[in-house]
Amino acid sequence: MKIQYLGHSAFYVEAGKLKAMIDPFIPGDVTKAYDETQLTHLFLTHGHGDHLGDAVALAKASGATVIANYEICHYLGQQGVACHAMHIGGRTTMDFGVVKMTPALHGSGIETPEGMVYGGNPGGFVIEVEGKKLYHAGDTGLTMDMQLLEVESIDVALLPIGGNFTMDVTDALRAVEMIRPAVAIPMHFNTFPVIEADPKTFAAGNNASQTKILAPGDTFEF
Repeated sequence: MKIQYLGHSAFYVEAGKLKAMIDPFIPGDVTKAYDETQLTHLFLTHGHGDHLGDAVALAKASGATVIANYEICHYLGQQGVACHAMHIGGRTTMDFGVVKMTPALHGSGIETPEGMVYGGNPGGFVIEVEGKKLYHAGDTGLTMDMQLLEVESIDVALLPIGGNFTMDVTDALRAVEMIRPAVAIPMHFNTFPVIEADPKTFAAGNNASQTKILAPGDTFEF
């Protein structure tokens, strides 16, 4: 499995039949290691603009299927986007592998010109392709539900560390101790002043797994 960090919480994921983006809000210019027109899927953890991002345009340009909660899929379906709806705790088998939607403690409202639209429950995803498992936590505070992820044998966990809206470094380190992934990659930090954090502090405190710090545009294979 290959992933490319695109900034904030956005990642490109490629493995087997899967060519996907997670939370396609890209805050800066990066050299993309993929062709946007060839995307097969888009994963959306929740409805906030800094995660929904360019999902509609990308889905229409590529024909990609959006995987998200039921409410977001209903909203996007009205805009002509193909969706596969899931909800928290659901697991499903797709042509590329297996997806499980996990809990997140956050919000999910979708801002529109007509006002806020209900975006359902926020979540995260465990994406399994060809025996490799990637966990994207979405925006979340620390939750005891993360203990349940240890049995999933996660290869790589993508965890927010920026604080204020999500876990900070201290709580993200506690999350790693619960999840026990082989590798932890910090995300959702330094995009805005209110979520400033030092990923090196996270790496120094992580005794439960390896840490890989990615700058926007960096790739990682496992």
